[in-house]
Amino acid sequence: MKILVINGPNLNMLGIRQPEIYGRTTYEDLKTMISAEAEGLGVAVDFFQSNHEGALVDAIQQAYFDKVDGIVINPGACTHTSVALLDAVKAVSIPTVEVHISDPDTREAFRRISYIREACVATIKGRGLEGYLEALRLLTEK
Repeated sequence: MKILVINGPNLNMLGIRQPEIYGRTTYEDLKTMISAEAEGLGVAVDFFQSNHEGALVDAIQQAYFDKVDGIVINPGACTHTSVALLDAVKAVSIPTVEVHISDPDTREAFRRISYIREACVATIKGRGLEGYLEALRLLTEK
């Protein structure tokens, strides 16, 4: 099984950006944590991060051609703005889990809207970085 973990805008700044919300763990630490979990599950995992919506769409589409079995995506701010990400996930029909480190429903009103959610098999929010590991486990059970 092969899983692609996609992170959107500003997630490369984990550990620096608003640590009171996102914690002090860096993006590289997150990748190490996910890799260890994936190894324990016997799953191959690849990572992609971009601050650009089109690059995220390209990564989702490439996952189809690379025969990826599942996607874990934290679209960052694109969650609340991107119909293009929704359309890309719908187009590839790869089981996708939406992950958010914080719970957007408890933050600013605009963060309560998720365009991508309707194309996802699940949403995990407000569980910190553990949410990524939960998403991996969920996809391996499918």
